[in-house]
Order: sequence, then structure tokens, then C-alpha cells
Amino acid sequence: MAKSVKKLGAAPKAAKPRKPAAKKTVVNSNGIGHSISHNQVAQLAHRFFAERGHVHGYHEADWFRAEQELQARAS
Repeated sequence: MAKSVKKLGAAPKAAKPRKPAAKKTVVNSNGIGHSISHNQVAQLAHRFFAERGHVHGYHEADWFRAEQELQARAS
């Protein structure tokens, strides 16, 4: 059976660049759109998690609440 041999001096493969986080556009009553990023929702949801004393099991509720609050702020 053949062994795989690592070539000396071979450069490691470069990591693929990350795509920017997707943004939701919220349009207020004036027709002006505001973008809400995935990272903004994640940070706010994590803050809610911390305020609740780091109790697990409510991540979906935290995420939904964060989205609703950010959308309300944007409009």
C-alpha cells in the first residue's frame, strides 16, 4: 500500500475569504430603507442571553426579540 508523502516546501492552502454577513433591509413608512446585519442581531441576542443570567434554552426567543427590536429601531 502506498503512503502519502508530504512535499517539503509546499505552501499550505490559503483559507477562502469569508462572505460578508447578509443584511435585511427594513423600509420605514417614509420609504427609507435601513439594513440590519446578522452580526447586529447576534450581538443583541447575546446581550439578552447575558441579561437573563446565561440560562440556556431560549436562543430562538432571544434571536426573534433581537430582530424585532432592531427592526423597530430602523423604522
